[in-house]
Amino acid sequence: MKKTMPDIGDIENKNLIIVAPNGARKTKLDHPNLPLSPEELAVEVENCVAQGAAMVHLHARTAQGAHSLEIEDNLAVYHVVKQRLGDKVIIQLTTEAVGIYNPEQQMDLIKAIEPEAASFALVELIPTQESEEIAKQFFHWLTLRNITSQYIVYSPEQLSYYLDLRRRGILPAEQHHLLFVLGRYNENLESEPSDLDPFLELVKQLDGVRWAVCAFGSKEQECLLKAARLGGDVRIGFENNLYTTEQVVADSNASQVRDLVTALNREGGTVMDVETARKNLFSA
Repeated sequence: MKKTMPDIGDIENKNLIIVAPNGARKTKLDHPNLPLSPEELAVEVENCVAQGAAMVHLHARTAQGAHSLEIEDNLAVYHVVKQRLGDKVIIQLTTEAVGIYNPEQQMDLIKAIEPEAASFALVELIPTQESEEIAKQFFHWLTLRNITSQYIVYSPEQLSYYLDLRRRGILPAEQHHLLFVLGRYNENLESEPSDLDPFLELVKQLDGVRWAVCAFGSKEQECLLKAARLGGDVRIGFENNLYTTEQVVADSNASQVRDLVTALNREGGTVMDVETARKNLFSA
């Protein structure tokens, strides 16, 4: 039987840090230290884990550096990271479509690899009402396979739709996590801490489901600290922002994680370790 609620004693006042080291679109022209190859990603993930990250949001790339949901490309990066890190990090594969892949291809990737966790933009996996039945079968299959889904929403309206899908049983009630994306549709991809506010009334209806925030732009850390104060988890990394709080280019994803942990600790926050996350959020 799956857990429907975490052990609050283990996770209260703790924040899970997820690192998103490359994303789908950025290249070495954006940052020379952007990790693209499986080997580069494995080293970067190891460094981020050493600084406090417990989960990685992985984007595979082709040999030419393009975003890929091809099974071969994803297996390559998944195995190299897994071999280097073992159980020291929760590996979450992305299914981001970037206008290239359809829902069937997105689902086929996760069926083929069966990672510990995977992320899904609801607007991509369920683009129409007619898509709901296939999505229902897939998401319930993930739960049976003990694969944790992270449902990605970009607006309060999409969060309302998530709640509706749960009420109707399209989405399972357990074994998942939420990610609120701030700033994706703002001018110049710049988010503000206040962008989180419209989500908060609906957060009260989540019934214990954990949620996280990622934020585009130079105020990324401000947005994440606000989320952490409110009990949310946080996702940081070059996928969303390349700059420090001083508005200089960050050295690496690991330095971003380090600076976020320092800021969290300064406010009295506690970083969730991978064992706690796996026990309470990502296990049967």
